[in-house]
Amino acid sequence: MKIPFVTKEQLEQITAEYPTPFHLYDEKGIRQKARDLHKAFAWNKGFKEFFAVKATPTPAILKILHEEGCGVDCASYVELLLSEKCGFDGTEMMFSSNDTPAEEFQFANQLGATINLDAYEHIEFLKNLPDFVFPKTMSLRYNPGGVFAMGTKIMDNPEESKFGMTKAQLIQGIKDLQKLGVKEFGMHSFLASNTVTNDYYPELARKLFELALEIRQETGITLDFINLSGGIGVNYRPDEEANDIAKIGQGVHKAYEEILTANGIENLKIYTELGRFMLAPHGHLITKVLHLKETYRKYVGVDASAVNLMRPAFYDAYHHITVAGKEKQEATETYDITGSLCENNDKFAKERAFPEIKVGDLLVIHDTGAHGFSMGYQYNAKLRSAEILLQEDGKTRLIRRAEKPADYFATLDGFDFDN
Repeated sequence: MKIPFVTKEQLEQITAEYPTPFHLYDEKGIRQKARDLHKAFAWNKGFKEFFAVKATPTPAILKILHEEGCGVDCASYVELLLSEKCGFDGTEMMFSSNDTPAEEFQFANQLGATINLDAYEHIEFLKNLPDFVFPKTMSLRYNPGGVFAMGTKIMDNPEESKFGMTKAQLIQGIKDLQKLGVKEFGMHSFLASNTVTNDYYPELARKLFELALEIRQETGITLDFINLSGGIGVNYRPDEEANDIAKIGQGVHKAYEEILTANGIENLKIYTELGRFMLAPHGHLITKVLHLKETYRKYVGVDASAVNLMRPAFYDAYHHITVAGKEKQEATETYDITGSLCENNDKFAKERAFPEIKVGDLLVIHDTGAHGFSMGYQYNAKLRSAEILLQEDGKTRLIRRAEKPADYFATLDGFDFDN
């Protein structure tokens, strides 16, 4: 059973001030998650979490994470710009992009961000860029190809992924970059998404640590850092057991000692690039029931839609939903929970059991703190919702207002509606 981090009484107070729908974030939970992560990897002196900005590009959230010692992983020009505005300097930025425009490489270079190359071919691209100076440190993104499996369970299919380069390309890339003046190297790899197992990171780490030994043998270079990227997921379903970051950290430490330390490598830094794990459980989408409808199914229409949370429509992803104040009531009814978009996939739940729902009820959609607001859009001329922070002191703060019709028309400056 998933329990919201706010009570019905709290929600009634919040909704009296801020109209639904809105995304609500738990500051206390966010800070504790960052502290738990740092504690789990405290054995590695150079450890750094580079939070994936794409998951929650909200300045108030980024500032909290900065205060907790996190850096940022950016994938675009505006994410770099946003991070700079939030107080991150280049040493705290990783730029992991693909199919990257020249001006984005140049801006990352100007900021002093660590560039994480997605393709071997980008080395030649950078050589031909005006005003690009190859920095002291660069990273390369590795894709092993094939199928990534743990035991008999297939986790993902890297060979189908557009991200990263082959082993041969990675090793040749290091050699090429050495000739261009790069002195220190890192490696990044992402083999599976949203894993709900404590074994993923340790298994990934073993593969990358073994490759680090090969790289040293082939190039004479000892890597400065390995970025384990993201992939640690959250238990969206209430019957799933949440990942234990302490056990994950222990598993990576064991692999580090058995492979790296045993071969004379003791100062290699471990980086992570977590978005979903850091934020998803600490965000709720709060929405109000507007209508009830019964045809071939029973429908509950709410004032949120896929504009506010795309994942269920996009991936058919599961998000648990709680009817505020009815957490202990028996689930006697079966409903589809729907938004108002002119698309039949605009559903937060399909044929799911709930207590009886009435017009005016508040619904809490769980685990929306990452890839929730950030994936919003404006189909049907719907406007993006507000974001609200539930502070550690129990008070709430508006950290992004809801869009207004004027925002929708803002990019039409110069258009004459009368002609």
